Amino acid sequence: MGILSRTSYVIRSKINSLLNRTEDPTETLDYSYEQMRDQLQEVKRGIADLTTQKKRLEMQKRRLEENVDKHNDQARTAVRQDREDLARRALEKKKTKMNQIEDLERQVSELQSQQDSLIDQKNELQTRIEEFRTKKETMKARYEAAEASSTVSEAMTATGEEFEDVGRAIERAEEQTEDMEARSAALDELHETGAFDDVLSDKDQIDRELEDLSTGSGVEAELDTLKSEMGEGESATETEAATESESESESEAEAETGSEPEAEPANDADADVDSDIDDAEIDSELAELQDEENA
Repeated sequence: MGILSRTSYVIRSKINSLLNRTEDPTETLDYSYEQMRDQLQEVKRGIADLTTQKKRLEMQKRRLEENVDKHNDQARTAVRQDREDLARRALEKKKTKMNQIEDLERQVSELQSQQDSLIDQKNELQTRIEEFRTKKETMKARYEAAEASSTVSEAMTATGEEFEDVGRAIERAEEQTEDMEARSAALDELHETGAFDDVLSDKDQIDRELEDLSTGSGVEAELDTLKSEMGEGESATETEAATESESESESEAEAETGSEPEAEPANDADADVDSDIDDAEIDSELAELQDEENA
């Protein structure tokens, strides 16, 4: 095999492979069906043309038959008038017309045979087209069902090209998400350990820890203060309730004995002493906190 022949063979094989990949069976079946319908239309046109030619010959035959009758009448008339020459001429024309009629009859018979043959071919072709149409629809339905089944199978098994691309995209997204999560966790850990200094502040890690301790101490001091205030409020409430009960009891006793009640200022003095003690404790705690902050 020469170089040119091998090149031609390779090119034809490549083209054939390309056509096989791009060919759609359903479109091919539809195209074949349309081609067969076009052939049927051509056969019908041929039958119509043949029938037209036959009708023309039949019309020409009828005119010749009319001329034959005319020449026959002319010959009879000439014989009655003793004009044999005219009768002979009329009979000669009659004979010529009859020969033409015979030729036309033969041609009409041949055209009729061709017409009958074309009609039979047309009927057979039409039957084949109907059978092909039924088979075509069946094949298209089977092909579409097989294609849908293949698509579903590829989707279920993720073996199709598109689904492979989707799978790779999901894997890349997962990898990028994991990288971002790891980076975020690492940055949070470094920030918590103080490895990264705050660029917006001139404080180092020690200053921040001391500030946190100071804040915690201040919160604890404020909490103690609130507790002391709540305790004083409850003591004052209980003292007032006890005073009112004693006053009521004394009033009842005076009502019974008619004597005057005596005031007891000792309770107020005790409350003032307790308040002074609580304020002194708060002041001492605040002083200790300030000393710790200054240290």
